[in-house]
This record gives sequence, structure tokens and C-alpha cells, in this order.
Amino acid sequence: MREKKNGLNNRPIGIFDSGIGGLTVLKEIRRMLPNEDLIYFGDTARVPYGTKSPLAVKKFASEISVWFKSLNVKAIVVACNTVSAIALKEVEKFSKVPVIGVIKPGAIESAGAAVSGNISVIGTTAMVNSKAYEKELKRINPSFKVFQKACPLFVPLVEEGWSDKKIADEIIYEYLFELKEKKRGVLILGCTHYPMLKKKISSFLSGYKIIDSAESVAKFLKEDLYAKGILSRKKKGKEIFVVSDAPDKFKYLARKLLGLNIKSVRLKRF
Repeated sequence: MREKKNGLNNRPIGIFDSGIGGLTVLKEIRRMLPNEDLIYFGDTARVPYGTKSPLAVKKFASEISVWFKSLNVKAIVVACNTVSAIALKEVEKFSKVPVIGVIKPGAIESAGAAVSGNISVIGTTAMVNSKAYEKELKRINPSFKVFQKACPLFVPLVEEGWSDKKIADEIIYEYLFELKEKKRGVLILGCTHYPMLKKKISSFLSGYKIIDSAESVAKFLKEDLYAKGILSRKKKGKEIFVVSDAPDKFKYLARKLLGLNIKSVRLKRF
């Protein structure tokens, strides 16, 4: 391990999302970086971000970034595709620490899996309108054929804890039936809430290679911290969970959807 750099090693890593979806990223980060302290913020009072204007999303992102800065985090993981697509520069501007979004790692992984060159992306309305994945994929390989589809009801479906109900199958059909016809090889889950619907989506779109960027983001983070010489030297990291509303519901959904037994959730409002 590299030498301690500016006392950053044992500072926490900040992770945030509009709600519970970013916990899919946190789980992978914890698996790959067991020694790191993690602070997770879910903006449950303002979820979903994907239906908000870019101006509003940038405002939310800047507020959270300033708050993380006050907590002396050593890096920020934007575990939200919408923020990664349209407000990553805001986070970088206000935080002054390494910032990792989910789009670049996810695009790199998808590009490696796209044997046919055909890639479909599903996400929030704001993320799809930004064309962030398409731009990133085209930078990697201009010949990629990218199809995008907004699925705005997926986030509230997950946040209500309805990902295992029949209504989820009906909404998946309404959004994704045209992808079933296209038979494209790779499907990017362009929202960190969507992995909670992964089994149903995979069943409906059999034959697709489905990309969930959580593992890619965790790898990207680990490599970045190592390169900067700021990996933690602690024996075991701890987690702090913070939300802007409904902490009990957050704990319930974390356990129900992800098997996370979160004992304490703090409240932070902006």
C-alpha cells in the first residue's frame, strides 16, 4: 500500500442517490473495500430526481456536495445516473475531492460486452434526455448503435417496495416490449434503482446481456483510491446512513429489497 497522503486515508467516502437505489452501489463498494468508512445519503424527500428539471437536479447535487465537504470525505461516489448525467460537474465544483459517477464505468463495461455493437439503455427521463450514455459509448466506439428508453415509473415502483408485485410486470411490459422486438445484445440499467427489478427485466428480455454498473463503479473507485494513495488503513470500515425523509421506510426497504439490516438512519434536511 502507498504511503499516507495528506491525512486522507482514514477519512470516509461519501455516496449519494435520490433514494434507496444507490444502496446497490454501496453493497459492491463494501464488498470490494471492507476497510473503508462509508457515509450514504438518500435524498428521499425529493425522490425521484429523474422527473425534475436539470436546474433542480444541479441544485440538489450542489447542496449534497457542500454537506459532504463539511464531513471531510475523501471521495464522493455519485450513485445516481441522473446526477451523473447532468450534474457531475456541480459535484466536482463544490466538493474539491475525487468524484466518481456511474456512467463512465458502466459504459466501459457495456462496451466490452457489446459483441454485436448494439446497446440499449433504460433510465429516468432526465438521464435519457441527456444522452450521457450514448455520448460516452460513442467516445469509446463511434460505430456503436445505441437505443435509449425512458422508464420513469420504475423508480417510484421500487421506492414503494412494489418491485415484486404484479404491477411491476405490467409496467415492465409497457416500457420494454419494443426492446423485446429489437433483440439488441446489451441492456444497460441506467438507474441504480433498476437492479431491484433486474430479475423481472431479465426474464422479460431473455437473451440480453444486462449491465448493472454497481460492480464497475466499485472497481473504478478502488483503483482511483489506490492510484492516489488514499486507501484506508483501518481494519474494518463502518457505515453511516442518512436520509432527508422517512428513515423507517428506508430501513424497511433496505432490508426487504437488498437484505441490508440497517440499525440506525439519521435525518438531514436541506
